[in-house]
Amino acid sequence: MRKNPINVRLLLVLVLVLVAAARAQSAPAAPQDSNRESQQHSGAHDQMPAMSSHQMEMDKRPTSFLQAIQQHSTSGTSAEPDSTPMPMLMTMKGRWMLMFHGEAFLNAVQQSGPRGEDKIFSTNWFMPMAQTQLGPGKFTARVMLSFEPATVSHRYYPELFQQGETAFGKSIIDGQHPHDFVMELAALYDLKIGEQSLLSFYFAPVGDPAMGPTAYPHRASASENPIAPLGHHLEDSTHIADDVITAGFTYKRARIEASGFHGREPDEFRWNIDSGKIDSWSLRGSVNPAPNWSAQYSFAHLTSPEALHPGEDLQRMTASLMYNRPLSRGNWASTLLWGRNRNLQTGLVWNGYLAESTLRFKERNYVWGRIENVDRTSELLPRGSELPGAAESIIGRVQAYTAGYERDLTLVPHLATGLGTQFTLYSTPASLQSAYGSHPVGGLIFVRLRPVGNAH
Repeated sequence: MRKNPINVRLLLVLVLVLVAAARAQSAPAAPQDSNRESQQHSGAHDQMPAMSSHQMEMDKRPTSFLQAIQQHSTSGTSAEPDSTPMPMLMTMKGRWMLMFHGEAFLNAVQQSGPRGEDKIFSTNWFMPMAQTQLGPGKFTARVMLSFEPATVSHRYYPELFQQGETAFGKSIIDGQHPHDFVMELAALYDLKIGEQSLLSFYFAPVGDPAMGPTAYPHRASASENPIAPLGHHLEDSTHIADDVITAGFTYKRARIEASGFHGREPDEFRWNIDSGKIDSWSLRGSVNPAPNWSAQYSFAHLTSPEALHPGEDLQRMTASLMYNRPLSRGNWASTLLWGRNRNLQTGLVWNGYLAESTLRFKERNYVWGRIENVDRTSELLPRGSELPGAAESIIGRVQAYTAGYERDLTLVPHLATGLGTQFTLYSTPASLQSAYGSHPVGGLIFVRLRPVGNAH
C-alpha cells in the first residue's frame, strides 16, 4: 500500500484542541462513578410512580448470569463478567425500555520503519436498543451502526503487521479495514424456564454468531483502545456476519449456544447489507462462575471466509477468560484470549495470543495495556520475494506491546470526552526485518466521545 503522509496542519489543530479542552477543565465536575449514578437514579425513583418489574430490572446491575444475558449489553449474544459496567443512556417509554450506547474516536497515528504510515481517521460505533415484555418472554430489538466507511479513507487505516480482507481488490497488509455501516440488525427473544433456566433466540440479517468472546470494540478490557488487535482474524472477526441464527440454553451460570450463518466475511463495499446462504456453523460454551469472572470456548466451521482465497474453508477455535474488579471510583477489566485458524485445504495452522487490561481509577482516569503474540503469513513478505506459485505459509511471530493513558473531561452533559494517547512497540521476526526493521513503533493521540448515564 502506498505511504500516506500525515496532514501536519490537521494534526496541529488536533493537538491544540486537546490542550484547549484540558485547560478549559478548570472546575471539578460531578463524578461519573457508576455507583453514585445508581444512587442518584434510585433517589429520583422515590418520587416517581411505581415502575414495572422490567424497568426496575434494567435500572440496576445484574445480580445473576441469567439477568446479565437478558440485558444484552454486549455484542451479539456474548458474555462478560456480570459486574462489568456499561455506560449508556436509558429511559422508559410506555412499556419499552430504550437504551443507547456507543463511542467515537478521532485518531492521529504515526508509525516508524520502512512500512510505517501516518493518518488521521475516526473509528466509531453506535447502538440503539429497545426491550419490552412480549408474551411469556422478553423481546429485544437492536441496531448497531458505524460511520467508518466515511471516516476511514482509502478503505483502511494504518496498523503495522495487520492483515486480512481487501481494499480495491488487493489484500490489506499493514492496515485494518473499516467496519460495515450496518454492523448489526438483530431481534432477540429470551424465555425463562423456571427460576434457573433461560432459552434464548437470536435472528440477525447482520450480526454476531456464537463464536469467540465479546468483540474487541465492545470489550471492557479494550474500551479505550481504538485500534484492532493483530489477532482479530483469529479471534473475533466473525462479529459481523450475514444471516445469523443462534439458539442458546442457560442453566444457572453456564450456557451452550449454536449458530448457523453465512461464512464469507463482509466485502469491501461497506455501505450495503450483504447476504448469502447459511453455510457455516459455530458452537460456544460460556460460564460465569462468579460475578467478576467469565470464560468461553468456541469452535466454528467457516466456509470460504476470505474473498482472495475462494474455496478454502477454515476451522476456528477460541478460548478466553475475562475478569472485572469493581472499584469504589472505577473498575479493572482484563482478558486473556487465544485464537487458532486451520485451513482445511492446505493444512496451514496459525495462532494468536492476547492479554489486555484497562484500569479506570479516580472516576476520570484510564490506563491500559495490550500484549500480543501472533503468527503472520507470507502475505506480509515484500512483493517479489515470495516463491512463484507458493501457497500461503507461516513466516514468523510478531510481538506487539501497547500502553496508553486517557483522561475524561465533562464538556457536554451525558457525553464523556476523553483525551488520550498510546504507544505500541513491535518485535519483528527475522524473516520480516528487512521490510520492517527490528523494532518499529507506533504512536497515537485521540479524542474519544461516549454517551454516559446510569450504568445498567
